[in-house]
Amino acid sequence: MPQMIFLALVGAAAYFGYRSFVREADRVTAKVRRTERQHATGANGTLVKDPKTGEYRLAKD
Repeated sequence: MPQMIFLALVGAAAYFGYRSFVREADRVTAKVRRTERQHATGANGTLVKDPKTGEYRLAKD
């Protein structure tokens, strides 16, 4: 029985680790694509609108 509990814990840790890895990979991929688009268009950054003030600011990574 302890082996099954240990195996379940290892499986859960692997599952959550994999999900974390995929989330980080998606974030990095999005940043690389955004940088490539900026380089292709000659832009110096990406502007995002602040919902509270309505002003545009450079996106923070």
